[in-house]
Amino acid sequence: MLVSLRRDATRLFLPGLQLSAVLTALVIDSRWATRVALAALLTSGLFGWMRSIRHGRIILDTPTSRIASAAQGYCELRGQGLPLSGVALPSPVNGLPVLWYRVQYECRRGDKWVTTHTEESDTSILVDDGSGQCALDPEGAEMLITRKDIYPRGSDDRVIQWALIRHDPIYAIGEFATLGSIAPTADSAGQVRDLLAEWKRDRNHLLERFDLDGDGQIDLREWELARAQARREVTRAQRMAISSAETHIMRRPADGRLYLISDLDPNRLAMRYRYWSWFHLVVFLGSVATVAWLANTNAL
Repeated sequence: MLVSLRRDATRLFLPGLQLSAVLTALVIDSRWATRVALAALLTSGLFGWMRSIRHGRIILDTPTSRIASAAQGYCELRGQGLPLSGVALPSPVNGLPVLWYRVQYECRRGDKWVTTHTEESDTSILVDDGSGQCALDPEGAEMLITRKDIYPRGSDDRVIQWALIRHDPIYAIGEFATLGSIAPTADSAGQVRDLLAEWKRDRNHLLERFDLDGDGQIDLREWELARAQARREVTRAQRMAISSAETHIMRRPADGRLYLISDLDPNRLAMRYRYWSWFHLVVFLGSVATVAWLANTNAL
């Protein structure tokens, strides 16, 4: 399962927007620039505060499930990380085996380090909690990884790598689904009807299989034979599905709820979101106070 890994763009975008708004108001000394900047700060501050509070509460309020008995739907998993194919990836920096990596290339410009480009591995990760294994499909996931190494390459270039390695603790919250089996209440009759309808669309093949007297027509007796064969094929397919190993996956929720993969403890994750909520609340309240002061002085 090859996917692209993405970071939470919103979490990174909001502080950048707020900083840009402040700089714009300072550089363009006019009332309309101040109004636009304050509107951006008020909106982003309120949105960021509510979003961070919600994500923190989701992490704290969602109980950890066991993979073997997890209910289908939104849940939280904790376990050890393993490579999906059994063989770890080679790091592009040093060749050492990793489960996942993000590599950031930087160069020095003056007294600042500037990112030139980044690379991210695109292979899914297994999490094993002792009761079973689940493949984490990181499409759209926020990856909060703490293992960070800096590799200097001369005096003006360096590479930063964030990585997960085998047996790292993995925390994941998202949409859990089990594939590879059918429910006991599978609609066998409906599956038989669908299979017969598929056969009827290819009339030549249907006649070849069931026109026993060769008259170019499917009579009642021959049609009953076709129905019996369809039932046998549906039953065989159901038995194979039931006997096949179940595959558990976690993916991005369709309703937009938090999808997170991390090597941090959930309590520390919730605290990070709490810090972000305080930051955005300060931005919002500071903007409200600024609006009130400017309005009182007729500066708006």
